[in-house]
Amino acid sequence: MKYAIISDIHGNLHALLAVLEEIEKIGADVHCCLGDIVGYGAYPNECVEIVQNLGFHTVAGNHDFAVLDKISTENFNKVAKISTNWTRESLTQASLDFLDQMPLLEELGDVTLVHGTRYSPELFDYIQSSYEASLSLDYTNGRVCFIGHSHVPISFLQDPYVTYSTETEIQIPQSGKALVNVGSVGQPRDKNPRACFATYDDETETVSLHRVSYDIDGAIDGIRDKGLPTMLGDRLRFGR
Repeated sequence: MKYAIISDIHGNLHALLAVLEEIEKIGADVHCCLGDIVGYGAYPNECVEIVQNLGFHTVAGNHDFAVLDKISTENFNKVAKISTNWTRESLTQASLDFLDQMPLLEELGDVTLVHGTRYSPELFDYIQSSYEASLSLDYTNGRVCFIGHSHVPISFLQDPYVTYSTETEIQIPQSGKALVNVGSVGQPRDKNPRACFATYDDETETVSLHRVSYDIDGAIDGIRDKGLPTMLGDRLRFGR
């Protein structure tokens, strides 16, 4: 089967629609979302509705939990707090109900889905080193664990030691595992403004990372029209 895995949409409808169009061209049997559907962007309800209606296997991100008051925004920066408050007030009850039922972790056979870390999903920690990756890989039961959260695509391969790769085509080690950050649909932070997502073929055990151009000006206009901080739109041009 072929999996399409997206993450960190962050209310960016323009990016999401472009990614879904590319996924349709590629073809996928299973659709997965690693959380943070909302936050930062101007179209939270539209993005939630699309993910729900398309039947994505979806796990919760920290921004999804923040709008539900399941976690504190104490450690959010000022702009993130503003966008969280605006998003919370803008979400319909149907959107809130959908976000509220999302689990922190889902396992689909050999595929694990989580937003932050496999070893402690509820903390929403970042994985920024091979050591941190090894902790999650030790908890991973299947062949590959997909994560988001940092908005930076990177893969960690365990065979038996953990190494990392920034290549766009990843082969899972025959006798090991892989931890793959699929980047961000709605707010890339690797200095590449194009939306990012991954596909996984469980027959060949290969992961591919894809970049898609989208209407950044449209996304920026939406942010400004809703009265959100302008830097949330401006940063989209630079992928950071």
